[in-house]
Amino acid sequence: MAGINLARVLIGGIVAGIVANAGDYLINGVLLVDDGTQMVQRLGLDPVKAQGSMTTWIVVDVLYGILLVFAYAAMRPRFGPGPRTAVISALTLYLGITVILVGFMSMGVFVQDAFMRSAALQLVVTLAASLSGAMVYKE
Repeated sequence: MAGINLARVLIGGIVAGIVANAGDYLINGVLLVDDGTQMVQRLGLDPVKAQGSMTTWIVVDVLYGILLVFAYAAMRPRFGPGPRTAVISALTLYLGITVILVGFMSMGVFVQDAFMRSAALQLVVTLAASLSGAMVYKE
């Protein structure tokens, strides 16, 4: 059994991060702008500071992409290389994060309708990011 190719994890993770960033821009900058604005207002956040956090989210998406590809690389020996394993690794990370966010929704941080729309779109982005990063990964 070969070890994980960390250089390819980083390269694939950057690719996955770029896909995740593009998806997040589409979701938060185009499709769900009103939901985001309403959440900022409802929670009493500073809109300028919220908008200024974009750089942080770009870095977060790249780190998420690296985690997606690392999970894919770690699962390859058990599930084999290819898109099926990329989907399994994407679902694993997506569900882990989403379960925690459901807890925040129950506390009132997220409104259920907005959360469900965002979660559905984020699933698509996570799958696309994982599949694109996995295409780059080689052992």
